[in-house]
Order: sequence, then C-alpha cells, then structure tokens
Amino acid sequence: MAARPCENGSGQYHCTHTSQRLEISYMLVLIMLGKVFLDFFMLQMRARPAKVSFMGYFCVSVALLDFTLLLSMCFIFCFEDFALWGVRFTEYHICLFTQIASLTYGIVPFPVYLVAALDYYTTVSQTSQFPTRGRKLLYAFAVVVIWISGFFCTLQVPAVSEELQMQNSVSPSQCPLSGSQQSSSVSWAMVLLLGTALLARWKEVTTMLLSARLLSFSSQPVLMFPYVPNNNACFKWQLLSRLLLCFLGTWAPLVVLQVVVLLLGVQIPAYVAMNVPWLCFINSFLLAAAYWCRCHDVELTEEGWCTDPFVSWKFCFMPFNNESTKPADKPGTVIVIC
Repeated sequence: MAARPCENGSGQYHCTHTSQRLEISYMLVLIMLGKVFLDFFMLQMRARPAKVSFMGYFCVSVALLDFTLLLSMCFIFCFEDFALWGVRFTEYHICLFTQIASLTYGIVPFPVYLVAALDYYTTVSQTSQFPTRGRKLLYAFAVVVIWISGFFCTLQVPAVSEELQMQNSVSPSQCPLSGSQQSSSVSWAMVLLLGTALLARWKEVTTMLLSARLLSFSSQPVLMFPYVPNNNACFKWQLLSRLLLCFLGTWAPLVVLQVVVLLLGVQIPAYVAMNVPWLCFINSFLLAAAYWCRCHDVELTEEGWCTDPFVSWKFCFMPFNNESTKPADKPGTVIVIC
C-alpha cells in the first residue's frame, strides 16, 4: 500500500506504520527465501538416491509449499496493492499468509512423525510385499490428507481460529508468529532419548571412538573401527552403540544446535521450524529406532539401505551377519560412516 506524504501528525503516523509494515514484509520474504534455498539445497545434496518412503514425499511437499508461499509473498510485495478474483491484496496479506502457514506447520508434526514411524516399522524388515506404485499412491494420499486436515484445523478449530483472530487484531505494524509446541515436545523427547542412550552405552562408544582409524576406500575417506565387542554382550545393546555412533557422526552439529535452542528457550516460528533439513534429521532418528526395534528381522540387501540418503546404516549390521552363519575371518569389527 503506497504511503501518503508525511505532512502532519496523522500523516507521520501513517508513514511510520507503512514503513514498519514494509520492513516486516521485506524481512519475512528474506527469511522465506533463505528457507526455500535451504530446502532445495538439502534435497539436491543427498548422498544417494533415496528409496520411496512417506518422509521423502513429505519433504518434497514441504519444499513445494514453501516455494509457493515465497512466490505469493514476492508477488504481493512487488505489486503492493492489487485485486485478484475480487479480493484485494496488500502487504497485510504477507503477514496473514505467514501466520496461517505457521499455525498449519505447527499442528502437523505429530501426525507426520507417527505415520513415518509406522511406515519404517513395517517396511524396514523388507518383509512387506506392497507394490511400489501402490505404495507411492498411498504416500501421496497420506501427505495430501495431512496438509488438508492441518489447513482446515487451522481455520476451523475454535482454539486455533481464535488465536489467528487475536493475532490479526494486533497493530498492523506487527506480525506475531506462533511457535510449534509439537516440535518443541519432539525436540525434548529426542534429546532425552539420545542422552539416555549415550549415557547407557558411553563406555563402549568411547572405546570405539578411540579405536577409530581414517582410511581411504575406493578413493573415498572412510572410518574403520577395529573394536572387538564382548561376545557375551546383548546383541541389541551392541547395535545401539553402533547406531548412536553413525547417527551422531552425521548429525552431531544439529543435535548440539537443538540442545542450545532448548536450553536457551528460543521460540522458533513454526513456519521456520518445519524445514527439509529438520525432516531429514527426524528421518534418520526414526530409521535408527526402527532398525533397533526390529534388528532381528532386518535383511542385508542393498535396496533396503537406500531409505536414508545421509547415513549408511548397513555398516552397523554387516558385522552381525556372521553370528548366525559362521565366524568372521578376522576378529575385528568394522563400521564405516560415509
């Protein structure tokens, strides 16, 4: 909306609020631009092609929705005040769209993580014979249902709609954005679970780290752990140490950042918290949990290890495949983290 000349007191007030709205709109567009770049960069930098999964489809949907929201914000920001299909759009709608996105992104994490966990728990053992085409359609349908349900809950659920109305009644020079209580709860749960598992297996993890050796294999750097585990130890406990090592070896920076954010009590807007890098992090965590829960059913097939494009989980299981057949040629255990 174009500002009038600041000739008198009321004009000065109008000019100030218009300038503040432009600054807020400009900041929201820049934040969204950075998020979209990060989303597509993360999708492109995957180490290997990923196997079809619900989380993979949802990551693509988040990137596309973010890109659509960015285009809408840029269009409104450039034309400032225009009418489309009988609706007048101004800079106010940049804030409104961002608020709706924050509220929608804030109520979908639990359903998404639950569906992804069930998907991995049922498919990680390679016993599912569901056709690939049917699985893709099922994943796409689940993604669409979750987004539509989240959007209508944002507009229809009384508590959420009241929050949206309350935010819209604030001064036009402000744009309050809600955080996601679900994302905070998931963050706390993940940190507590990782901390508990690390404390329980601290001695073995430390021993494995101290025995690590950096080698070159097929012109690529690899880590070798010539650590001989205790044969009397429980299979699942040994596997937990290796899963922790692979997970933290890939996602340690994000885990540290997550701990810092939680300890400082930083409130991250939901539309920023729901992003592709975070979903890839959750994807690895859920896969590790599924592998640990169904470790006795996991089959060592190359196709089964493509679900996670960032962590090579197969090296956690390869040393164990000799226990059910014949002893290994060498006593050492090797885990490689790519």
